[in-house]
Amino acid sequence: MMTSLSTTAPPGGGDRPPPRPGGGGPQAFDTVRDLPIGLSHDVRVYGCRRLNRILADTQMLYGLYKKHHWLVHGATFHQLHLLFDEHAGEQAAIVDALAERVRSLGGVPVGDPRHAAEITAVPRPPDGVEEVPAMLSRLLRAHEAILADARDAAARLASLGDDGGNDLVVSGVIRTGEAQVWSLSEHLVDVPPAHM
Repeated sequence: MMTSLSTTAPPGGGDRPPPRPGGGGPQAFDTVRDLPIGLSHDVRVYGCRRLNRILADTQMLYGLYKKHHWLVHGATFHQLHLLFDEHAGEQAAIVDALAERVRSLGGVPVGDPRHAAEITAVPRPPDGVEEVPAMLSRLLRAHEAILADARDAAARLASLGDDGGNDLVVSGVIRTGEAQVWSLSEHLVDVPPAHM
């Protein structure tokens, strides 16, 4: 049901803005309020659900980057310490963009890390310090899972006419993720066998 905005003055004076589409009050997670953005209710519900899943995974990836930024050690400490922090910052920007897209569709973004942890597909890392190759592998596996889901989501969003959601997933999640995977994989060392 589409709620139309009134262009006439409200009763009792013209100093109040028209009512907010979808009404006021708290909004529950996994609900979508009416917004006149030219997408059907069903498309907006689908978009919010898919973007929230990517949002939860991206929040976990951000957390992995910060954990590894703090705990990296060894000969490549300085280089990886800076790289992990740079990648975390880029993921934080994606988190914000995804959350704002969910809001622009009329939905409620997954905002609590505990809630995100319940719906993410990114496995929880061990609580302690890992060796650097394990850190890199864990980050690469998280990226791969997010990228696979993002590609599927982008195609589905495009087929439903949600060009804004598709653009965000392709331009933000996929392109940034691919660049970060490339950068991370350059730090993996393939040791050729010794010939004697």
